[in-house]
Amino acid sequence: MVGAVLKGALISFMPSPGLGLPSLPNVTIFQINPETITHAWTEATAPQPPSDSKVKYSPLAVAGVPGESFSFTLMLDSDEQQADVGTDPIGAGLALISGVYTRLAALELLQFPANPPSSSLVGGVSAAASAAGAGQSASDSQGTQVPIGEVPVVLFVWGPLRIVPVRVTALSVTEKLFDALLNPTHVEAQITLTVLTPDELAAIQSPMAGIANTAYSYTQGLRAAQALANLGESAASILGMIPAAL
Repeated sequence: MVGAVLKGALISFMPSPGLGLPSLPNVTIFQINPETITHAWTEATAPQPPSDSKVKYSPLAVAGVPGESFSFTLMLDSDEQQADVGTDPIGAGLALISGVYTRLAALELLQFPANPPSSSLVGGVSAAASAAGAGQSASDSQGTQVPIGEVPVVLFVWGPLRIVPVRVTALSVTEKLFDALLNPTHVEAQITLTVLTPDELAAIQSPMAGIANTAYSYTQGLRAAQALANLGESAASILGMIPAAL
């Protein structure tokens, strides 16, 4: 008997509601795994060459790791979700009431910042008022330090060998069919995820930063192990053709 196919997922944590309560998980399990994923790379940033032309400068020198991104299309369908009433009665009930809007809303929230209370409208008005009291114009108040929010750290889970921290950098949704209340019932969501580098993760204030760092190191370690496993008998014949250094 063939086991069930693993589903991909996007996992983040919403801000804590306060009162000592923990952060709320936002887990989006793929209803239908995408058939195609574009895994793109950009070269690592090169450092500035030395001003002294006599100083040797390696053309292979880099100041970080290469950029990495994933792009794919997610299919969401409420009819199929309702058909899974035996295994997922809650999801089937939600699909009956609101189509695929609950899943779509979870995806949309991945782009919104989790603003601290001081960065709300009140914080912005206070900054402008302080600038005005100091004889500054409204444009001068833009230089006033007002705390800003951060979009959530997202874990892209694509099987046990790839779990990486990402930021949702693009989301384009095509809503094709609707129910009587105009809730979308069939959606194609084109998503682009940019993998967060260790340098970027070091600057994140989110409680998820530790988990994100662990996920990055875990996947990078598995990548190195898989590359090492590639050194089989077939590679030995190619390596034998490389001339030895004199």
